[in-house]
Amino acid sequence: MTSHPVWRLEITFTEDDSTTRADAMLDIAGHHHHGWGRSRRNPTDQDVPIIGEEVAAARALIRLAHQLLGAAASDIEEIEHHPVQIHA
Repeated sequence: MTSHPVWRLEITFTEDDSTTRADAMLDIAGHHHHGWGRSRRNPTDQDVPIIGEEVAAARALIRLAHQLLGAAASDIEEIEHHPVQIHA
């Protein structure tokens, strides 16, 4: 049976009265990747923390995804010896 890689992603949250920040961290083969995102609740909206966490986490993951695409492009450039672009 073939072993498949498993990546463990950690997302931590920091919250104050109306702002939630998410930090998404991923370590792959000695390389640390970090994306962050923030959400802010409108003062007139109901306080539902999970919604702020979802929005902040999604934004952090988008940033993290862009970092991973950039890292992959750099790795390909090292092998191919010319600039490349990877589109999401």
